Amino acid sequence: MFAVTRLRVPAADVPAVVSAAADLLAALRARPGFRDGELGRAADDPELFALHTAWDGVGSYRRALSATEVKIAGAPVWRHALDEPGVYLPG
Repeated sequence: MFAVTRLRVPAADVPAVVSAAADLLAALRARPGFRDGELGRAADDPELFALHTAWDGVGSYRRALSATEVKIAGAPVWRHALDEPGVYLPG
């Protein structure tokens, strides 16, 4: 399964969020079931980002998000998250 979290980041916050996303991805990489992840920036909207992660399954993803170090690393990133569904299962 994979997860996509879209983020609306004001220009002044971009450097801090990019750095925080790197810290978040490092914390996620340490969690069982993590496969891959990356942060991307929209080509036509400089304030829109997407954080994409891939997991062995929903359980691995949910357990990772409940880990204290992930919650701490994720807070500066997720405060910019758009409120929309973001977890997808294979077609």
